Amino acid sequence: MDFTRLSGKRFIQPLRRIRPRLRRSLSEYRIYAYLALLGPGIIAATSGNEVSGIATYSSAGADYGYTLLWTFVPMTVFFLVAQEMCVRMGVVTGQGLADLIREQFGVRWTAFVMLALLVANTGIIVAEFVGIAQASELFGVPRYVSVPLAALLIWWLVVKGTPKLIERIFLAMSLVFVSYIISAFRAKPDWATVGREMITPSFKLDSGYLFTVVALIGTTITPFMQVYVQSSVVEKGLEPEDLSVARTDAGIGVVFANLVAFFIVVATAATLHATGVKLEDAADAAQSLAPVVGEYATVLFGIGLFGAAMP
Repeated sequence: MDFTRLSGKRFIQPLRRIRPRLRRSLSEYRIYAYLALLGPGIIAATSGNEVSGIATYSSAGADYGYTLLWTFVPMTVFFLVAQEMCVRMGVVTGQGLADLIREQFGVRWTAFVMLALLVANTGIIVAEFVGIAQASELFGVPRYVSVPLAALLIWWLVVKGTPKLIERIFLAMSLVFVSYIISAFRAKPDWATVGREMITPSFKLDSGYLFTVVALIGTTITPFMQVYVQSSVVEKGLEPEDLSVARTDAGIGVVFANLVAFFIVVATAATLHATGVKLEDAADAAQSLAPVVGEYATVLFGIGLFGAAMP
């Protein structure tokens, strides 16, 4: 073949026609690659908005109005640092958090950390099943029926389900939390007050106030999130060149989770605190969604509560 004939316009013009399609194909490939790698960071962060988290955020808004919104600024920064650090360790070393602790500090410290994690996760699991029971009772289903069925479903997902299936289910459940964001806007809060309280820290020596601040921090940044997100990026086989995508995933998860928590406080402050309603059970918290769906607030809250309890 005479390659000299491919010079000039006969060679350049076909390239010009192919180049836009090639660029479009590469762009689509990058988008699909990013979507394929997303998931662990979002699931790990949003899993903090479980039953105990929703109860804590709802209580903070119902009891103290907007005065605790400032805590979300430092919590988001700390949360981002913790998640990014674990993602980076997992991608660079290819080891989970427990493996790194054993490698650096020995078996005793690893056993201590795992024991502490077991105790913490046991408490969380108990709270999750309490949430499942409350959610089912909002629909008139006895807890003695819903809890065993939910336990069997979780067992089946863990034992029989694939990581990809479980990840998709939990990502879908995370979308339920969008209802709180919509609810906060529909409640028409005083946004000037919201902005002022968010950037102006306020402190009280009241024991209930201090306890709520500690509870907000504890329910936002929990140990299982760091263990899960690091093991997930390792299981996905992410390489150092994928670190930017993994960081993006972790950042999106943190921002989304804390936005949901932020708007839960705003929604309950604008509805429950404004009317002086005290939280007693899940039905009271359902009132915070009333501005969105009216009489269907209890139904939507029940779905959200069940979805939060399942992960």
